[in-house]
Formats: sequence, structure tokens, C-alpha cells
Amino acid sequence: MKYMLLLADDPELAAAANAPDDGQAVMQEYFAFTTRIAESGELVAGDALHAVPTASTLRIRNGSTTVTDGPFAETKEQIGGFYVVEVPSLDRALELAAQIPAAKTGSVEVRPIMDFSAS
Repeated sequence: MKYMLLLADDPELAAAANAPDDGQAVMQEYFAFTTRIAESGELVAGDALHAVPTASTLRIRNGSTTVTDGPFAETKEQIGGFYVVEVPSLDRALELAAQIPAAKTGSVEVRPIMDFSAS
């Protein structure tokens, strides 16, 4: 089954935890994690997102389209990236989520992906 691992972080907490000296170490943790799940065959996709100020949110209400700057919701934690993994169980997806550096200062939301493709 495929799972989306959505990485959310409080930018202030992440900045404090990733001081200039530690920032490189955190990136190395991400690279090591990504390498491990790629080598195990569990990685389907994954990427980091640009910062929240680059986001746009589109809504259509009563036939009128509006586009606003920023994320869709006011929240402390901001989505910063994602992984899509293919693993045999939710337990394995949770094991992988626990290895992602964002889990230390933010959260990793784990969701099964619906498969609408023809079998």
C-alpha cells in the first residue's frame, strides 16, 4: 500500500533546532533517510517544498475564483515536504515516519493513498 508522509514543522522551532552548525547535520539526516528508503525500494517519490511565502491558494465560490498568497490555513506548523512510500502496512509507514527529522520538531502526517488505477 502507498502512504503519503506529509512533513509539517513550526518554522521557529525548526530554526532553533537547526542552528547554522546543526542545519547541515539535519540535511544529512534527510539525505541518509532518503537513501535508505530508496535502496530498500520503499520510496515512490519525495520532495521539499519552497517556503510558505511562495504559496498561493485558489478557491472557487459561487462561480468566482480568488487567489490568495500563502497557505490554505492559518497554523503554526507549515507543510514543508513529503514522501510517498510503498510499504506492506501502516506500522511500517509509521516506522519510517518516525525516522524523518521533521518528527523531532514538528509532525509527520501518515495517510494511505487511494488507488483509482485499473487493476
